[in-house]
Amino acid sequence: MLALKMCVVFFSVLILTLSQLSEATQISSNSVLVALLDSRYTELSELVEKALLLQTLEKAVADHNITIFAPRNEALERELDSEFKRFLLEPRNLRSLQTLVLHHIVPSRLGRIEWPAESTRHTTLSTEPLHLSSLDTVKLAGNAEVVRLDDVFRPDGIIHGINRLLIPKSVQQDFNNRRSLRAISAVKPEGAPEVDPRTNRLKKPAPSVPAGSPPVLPIYYAMAPGPSLAPAPAPGPGGPRHHFDGESQVKDFIHTLLHYGGYNEMADILVNLTNLATEMGKLVSEGYVLTVLAPNDEALAKLTTDQLAEPGAPERIMYYHIIPEYQTEESMYNAVRRFGKIRYDTLHVPHKMLAQEADGSVKFGDDEETAYLFDPDIYIDGRISVQGIDGVLFPGSEKTESKKPEVIGSVDRVQTRPKSRRGKLLEGMYKDLKGYVKKHFSKSKLSNK
Repeated sequence: MLALKMCVVFFSVLILTLSQLSEATQISSNSVLVALLDSRYTELSELVEKALLLQTLEKAVADHNITIFAPRNEALERELDSEFKRFLLEPRNLRSLQTLVLHHIVPSRLGRIEWPAESTRHTTLSTEPLHLSSLDTVKLAGNAEVVRLDDVFRPDGIIHGINRLLIPKSVQQDFNNRRSLRAISAVKPEGAPEVDPRTNRLKKPAPSVPAGSPPVLPIYYAMAPGPSLAPAPAPGPGGPRHHFDGESQVKDFIHTLLHYGGYNEMADILVNLTNLATEMGKLVSEGYVLTVLAPNDEALAKLTTDQLAEPGAPERIMYYHIIPEYQTEESMYNAVRRFGKIRYDTLHVPHKMLAQEADGSVKFGDDEETAYLFDPDIYIDGRISVQGIDGVLFPGSEKTESKKPEVIGSVDRVQTRPKSRRGKLLEGMYKDLKGYVKKHFSKSKLSNK
């Protein structure tokens, strides 16, 4: 019986203590927190609820007065960066959201009368202080202007309206780290270890490639398998590159061809007749650069049905017109002027493209099938260069059979190449000089003298 009475007394004391504690922490209807929920600063009050800080602020109000610097709703709805707002509302970034909200609250009463005349440092409910200052008639809280001084005035606190959100340095740093993926730890996918057959030891991993640097492997290793075009398969997903949006750049240069005029057939071949546009986009995304020699519509119209009927012929023709280098009209002309003849690699392995200077321009190809650089620098963006030419070029092994040399007696009479303008001029000058010498310095005249 005595034990029962002691239990009743114990529970009575416990209930009385809990009721006193609840009365001590209970917030009156005239509190500054209730005024914040019912004020014009509804966006800030929502952040307080999402940050789970109501109990923390209730305890702060019970202990002492507080001053709240509340950003206006427009600063949080329209003017705040959407990516930063999404960062704050992610559940994993709750600590950053709490730090940001508490940075707007000072655990003391700072009204118009108590506002410092000079820049002073005040402690906030977060770990970072807030600087208050006055500039002429403008009052500043950090880097925000106070637009409504003493907007809400209550016995346990004051609310000042400010024109922007106050972002602590720690929250800004967390956002920067998250955006640059420094705070995300993930296992990078790696292939199985390779064994060197010569030494029977594991091959050393290739050194890391800095972002934006040119690829280490030749361009042919990144090309998709084609008709005798790629000696090796394309690298698998998860490679160290992919720094450029190659698909967008290829679309841009195809649209440029269409707007430029006279190259509709070339654009049609790239998009509809072959899958070269997709392949070029992948190559540029991998970090490779390309120079496209684009035949104009008149040149492509001269292609015969026999030249296009063989399987893979359009691809081979187009691959022969793509140089795995970035060249402009000026760079190619300077090269041929300096070295005479240049042979550029093409994506049609192993054929090369011959370039030489002719009549103040660049001439591609050899023998009778040549093309001049007709429309220079149609499209140049640092990754893709498009140069318009006035002919379609073919590799030597894919040309039609050359005419056999005519045999006259025992001497082979081989057809000579057509002479250039400079050669014809020199030949004419030589003939004139020979006729002049024959006319004025013949043997008969010399003997008479």
